[in-house]
Amino acid sequence: MTDLDYVAVFAALPTPCVVIDRAFTIVAANAAYMAATGKSRDELVGRPLFDVFPDPDASGERNVRTSLNWVLETGRQHTMALLKYDVPTGGTPEFEERWWSLINSPIAGPNNPVEWILIRAEDVTAFVQSHDFRRPLRAEVPSAAMAREAELFERARELQNHNVELSQASLRDHQVAVTLQKAMLLTPDLEKHVDIAVRYLPATESLNVCGDWYDVVDLSGGRFAVGVGDVVGHGLEAAAVMGMLRSVLNAAIRALERPAHALEVLALYARSMEGALNSTSVEALVDPSSGLIIYSNSGHPPPALVHPDGRCDLLTQALDPPLGARPQHVPCSQAGQPYAAGDTLVLYSDGLIERRDEDIDAGLNRLCETLARHCDLAPRQMADVVLDELGVAGGAPDDISLIIARL
Repeated sequence: MTDLDYVAVFAALPTPCVVIDRAFTIVAANAAYMAATGKSRDELVGRPLFDVFPDPDASGERNVRTSLNWVLETGRQHTMALLKYDVPTGGTPEFEERWWSLINSPIAGPNNPVEWILIRAEDVTAFVQSHDFRRPLRAEVPSAAMAREAELFERARELQNHNVELSQASLRDHQVAVTLQKAMLLTPDLEKHVDIAVRYLPATESLNVCGDWYDVVDLSGGRFAVGVGDVVGHGLEAAAVMGMLRSVLNAAIRALERPAHALEVLALYARSMEGALNSTSVEALVDPSSGLIIYSNSGHPPPALVHPDGRCDLLTQALDPPLGARPQHVPCSQAGQPYAAGDTLVLYSDGLIERRDEDIDAGLNRLCETLARHCDLAPRQMADVVLDELGVAGGAPDDISLIIARL
């Protein structure tokens, strides 16, 4: 349906719909919305939503704001229970009673997973007023049907209140989770490397915190190490385990300066910690003096080395089981890979390449083909293009960590 005019479809929708941006400013409204609210396009477009529709008792505005903030933070649709939100009466200080059924839906954009929000606002005032559930039923006119409808109405209002409370609690949990994740992924040495780009995308079904990590560590003699890891699971528990494993690996590579030895320390630590077994990690040390990438891999997808001519090598010479998977401790293997100036080293977690309906080799091939096509891009541009072309720029079922280093 490439010839379909979606602007015309939006305008023709019989259901009242309005689109707002992240600042809650109205950017579009269809004819049904203008008819339902009694506002013209000039009175709506370009103006803040809550300036156009001030709420005399503030409860309606509070509930709508909570719902919209929840959509912005989570990227998910939110359906509100029956909502009382009065609207101004044509240029007067008076307000007209209105009841609404609202569904707030995220719209992705070029710069943000939630660039706009579509508000579907069905006016149900006539239904509410015709039944007038707010007044007690007259004893002399008993009606089982009306009693059931009145009960449903009251339950809907209770559900709305609970919905608001849950949304506010979810927002608080989300803000705590994001703050925790940012603190645990803090990478001070990264600021010294203009040719290294990192990306982290949480799983779309999580609180925005998961078990993947990345790290960049400066070592002596102009060397540096890059690492990526993955803890099984999602949520705060996996994030807490991730933070501890990442800290141990960071300290180990600084002290030992050998990827295999650092991962051995990490494996020993993982064996002693609940929730850390079967985590995976890959650590690579870049040594400009020898022109070598020295790497060790514990159960993680292989790093990729992309050359300026588009050739892409997967670093598969060193590969061990996941951390703590063996019944007894066994030293980790290590390998060296020559590189030349202008090559690009790429480390990533499995959420970038794995798809539930295909073999992992298909994902690896797709990654290599994408890297080959865009090997001339700067690391930051390459990172964004890779996420976009692999179809995960807006997130994926699994979390994603990505490091792209121009050598």
